[in-house]
Amino acid sequence: MVSVTIKDVARMANVSVASVSRALNGHSGVTAETQKRIREVAARLRYVPHNAARSLITRRTQTIGALLPDLHGAFFSELIRGIDLAARARGLYLLVSSSHGDATEAAIALRAMQGRVDGLLVMSPHADEAFLDENLPVVLPTVLINSHVRSERHAALDVDDFGGAYAMTEHLLSLGRKRIAFIGGPEVNHDVQERCRGYREAMAAAGLADRATVIAGDFTEESGYHAGKQALSMVPRPDAIFAANDMMAIGCLSALSEAQVRTPADIAVVGFDDIPMARYVTPPLSTVRVRIAELGEAALERLVRMIEAADDAPPEPRAVVGTELVVRASCGGSDTVRRRA
Repeated sequence: MVSVTIKDVARMANVSVASVSRALNGHSGVTAETQKRIREVAARLRYVPHNAARSLITRRTQTIGALLPDLHGAFFSELIRGIDLAARARGLYLLVSSSHGDATEAAIALRAMQGRVDGLLVMSPHADEAFLDENLPVVLPTVLINSHVRSERHAALDVDDFGGAYAMTEHLLSLGRKRIAFIGGPEVNHDVQERCRGYREAMAAAGLADRATVIAGDFTEESGYHAGKQALSMVPRPDAIFAANDMMAIGCLSALSEAQVRTPADIAVVGFDDIPMARYVTPPLSTVRVRIAELGEAALERLVRMIEAADDAPPEPRAVVGTELVVRASCGGSDTVRRRA
């Protein structure tokens, strides 16, 4: 079967090729009636735009690249969903890769995407300034997500990890919890560093800096389970455990339940992110809500603005996405409470 071309659509709709291109790409200069006729003809002929040819003309691939630390888990699933939905709404496609915690893999992924994407979203613990300078061309629009890098070359979008962790620690203190342990994550992770900093500063502000205890974790349920076991062996035991993400908090809940320790009566447990599963565990998990899908959408929108801006346009200033405190049964508070963090 011979492929239908844009010329076939133009001939059947009795318009110019340029009019077909404008109508199908959502550009102005075509009346609503003509646009409707062109779209109907294109659908009837099952015309599919030739992306390769269009890329030669526009110098765009209509594809966005995303480099993430991992693809496993509810957080990254939600983040990718938000990015992809926003991309599709703009006629863009998404190319996703992961560094799997390895700097070399991150560099390979970034280099492989060059020439295939119009811009990049980068969330990587390895993305310091030297790494970006070595692996990203200056002209490729890039948005850094939750990065410690402060560069004029790249736009940045960060979650208020510090503020969210500080507010959750304050909330636990307000409930009378004094021995609060914190389950951390990968040491190179910027989110972990900020969440741990928020926890430590809130403890210090309450005059409890000497009681701040950090237990190692790696963001997985299994590490949260082992951290929970470790917390149970402490003397005295913590009366609250704050995990740096919900997956570790869920693993910790399992360890406490297995040991027949009551949550929250004996030990309160809270997390961070508010993944969809958090409200369905027993007891429902109190957590710091990051609107994950909206974070992905906001990052994509920022990148699209950079792609469409003039070459000499100044980069947008760093933006911070706020968090919310979501109080459920796992900390002993009312599940109707909602506070901006």
